[in-house]
Amino acid sequence: MSATHSLTPSPKTVHWGYFDAALPPVLRIASGDRIKVETVSGSAEQMPKAPFTVPEDLKQIHAAVKPMLGPHILCGPVWVEGAEPGDTLQVDIEEMAPREEWGYNLIAPLRGSLPEDFPEGRLIHIPIDLKRRVATMSWGTEIPLRPFFGIMATAPRPSYGKVTSIVPREYGGNMDNKELIAGTTLYLPVFNPGALFSVGDGHGVQGDGEVCLSALETALRGTLRLTVRKDMQLKFPRAETPTHYITMGMDEDLDDAAKQALREMIKLLQSIAGLSASDAYTLCSLACDLRVTQLVDGNKGVHAMIAKNMATGKK
Repeated sequence: MSATHSLTPSPKTVHWGYFDAALPPVLRIASGDRIKVETVSGSAEQMPKAPFTVPEDLKQIHAAVKPMLGPHILCGPVWVEGAEPGDTLQVDIEEMAPREEWGYNLIAPLRGSLPEDFPEGRLIHIPIDLKRRVATMSWGTEIPLRPFFGIMATAPRPSYGKVTSIVPREYGGNMDNKELIAGTTLYLPVFNPGALFSVGDGHGVQGDGEVCLSALETALRGTLRLTVRKDMQLKFPRAETPTHYITMGMDEDLDDAAKQALREMIKLLQSIAGLSASDAYTLCSLACDLRVTQLVDGNKGVHAMIAKNMATGKK
């Protein structure tokens, strides 16, 4: 029988701006257990004024924890019993919802997709209607929420030491993949005993690309089930929705990120459908979509998506 654990943000349960395999776990769970997690986002300088309120847990973190290398406040790491290097951590995203009535969006000098066009910084706070699940822009447009965690990760290889939370890599991290919503399953390679899973960077909604630098950054709550997979060996994150398989690529060069996502999809199709590499390549050209995940995190992201019925040939 699986258990359900609580993971809430506090100075004792977060690390701010970095990953490190040497971080001690803040929670230990069995494979197959669920965690009900709450996350927070933003520095003290990014907090709103009335009528919005800043959650008490975030105020406590601001007072006691200092960021290192990156801006993301991350809950964890979580030790999953039985996980060993070479395994895969399956993350079933069961529930996701915002927990505050506001979010923020940031444009920063020399960052984003068009830094030469937008040299001045801007911080705006955006109201969230928790009942209607919409965000309302200052010019009146209502955007339906589609919340997801921008960051889910296992710990990096021990040889990496302390690394920034900004750049996504083979352990996951700041993937900013808007398909990782409730109902999606994420698969992450494991590089350390216990997997050492971390989560944060809540997004209320985001477009493919995350072009101006940030999404609707906000506090989220979610339920995640973490399961060790001994039968799956991955070199890079993958995911699946109820209808699609997803592979990912990340590189400073967008072309190389696309090539990586495509190569991962070809390997996946060979595995699940028994296709030759050439047949899988052809199928990708006819039925697979390559989408720009994000352009703003150092390593740009591309994710490949193919409908499951196209991948398996089953209606």
